[in-house]
This record gives sequence, structure tokens and C-alpha cells, in this order.
Amino acid sequence: MAKLLVNLPAIQCYVKGEYLHNLESDHGKYYDCFWVSAKAIHGRAFLIESMITKYGALYDKLPLSAYTWKKDVENPLPLSYLQMWDCLSYDIEIIYKRFLRDRDCKVMLPNKKFMHGQYLFTIDPYGQFTEAETPNEHKSYNFIKLDNGQFCAYPNNRIQFFDKSYIPENPERPKFKTCQQYYHAESELSANFDSSDEYFYQSKEEL
Repeated sequence: MAKLLVNLPAIQCYVKGEYLHNLESDHGKYYDCFWVSAKAIHGRAFLIESMITKYGALYDKLPLSAYTWKKDVENPLPLSYLQMWDCLSYDIEIIYKRFLRDRDCKVMLPNKKFMHGQYLFTIDPYGQFTEAETPNEHKSYNFIKLDNGQFCAYPNNRIQFFDKSYIPENPERPKFKTCQQYYHAESELSANFDSSDEYFYQSKEEL
């Protein structure tokens, strides 16, 4: 079943006033809010819905650049730095990667500089006839709480995670190549079982 809207964790943060007024006024003001849901429209940035607590009002269709977790953000990053890639599909699923729970990390920005943050959750796209099903184009969107006070959504290959138990203090920078292969368990080299009517596909010699 297609799913263009997913529930988000109730992350408490701020929404910038100008985004609540069509970018026309209320600049420099911040309103307390909680994230409620995220919507994916193919070829556009994620659209987040939040509850504006002062008014008890839901407001949706705002990008990540509308939200901060602190008010004193110096040199805020533009939307193109917070979400490098538009949505690959109308169909999305939200998951919480438990192994990465609250992990510190660093994100490589488009200018090749790094910014540190903390893992929150992941949104993954899917769907036929979209880039989501192409190995070298598919991207997961890992949502990160950045140290500068903003949030971002970045793919795996732009993030390094840290853990005192498993990962070295100064991990090497990986030199992996992007996956471009389609893998199939049923290949022409695999055994053929259609000639057997045995429940466990055993031949008479094996019985």
C-alpha cells in the first residue's frame, strides 16, 4: 500500500515565524512546536507537519529549514545543505535504527566540511519505477540533530558514526564504491527444484 505520509517522533523544537507567514513577515521569531508527521512528494523536499503549542494548531508542508532546536543559530545552513536530495518516491517508510540510538556522528556537507550531530531516525523511500529501486540512486534519509541547532536528512555515504565500544576514536574515511549491482537469489546458476514433488525437495537418493 502506498504511503506518502508517516508519523514522526514527537521531537520538541522551534519553527521559524516567517515560515508560518508564507515567508512574508514575522522574521526572527520562533514558536515552540512538536513534530507530528512527514510527507514525501517525488522531486520535492520532505514536508513536515508540526503542532504549534501556543495556538494548539497543526501546520504542515514546511521543509527542514523551517525548524531548529535552538534559537541562536549562527550562519544557518540553507535547505540544500540540510537535505541534499529531494524525495525519490511518493512512498516512504520511517524506521528507527536501534543500533544507532542517540549515536554521535559527523555529516559531510556539500562544501566538503563536516558538522557534528546526533542520530534521530531514518526515512526510506520505496516504490516501483522510481530511483528508490535503482541501486546506485537509492538513498536513505537519516535525520540528524546538528550541533549548530538545525536538523538535516542525509544518506549513509555522507555520515560517519561514533561509538566508544565498536568504532576507533579516529575512524578512517571509507573509500567504498557505490553499489550498482542487482542481486538475485534465484539465478541461472542456482539449483532447479521444479522436477521434484517431495515436500522438502529431496531426491530418492537423499531419503
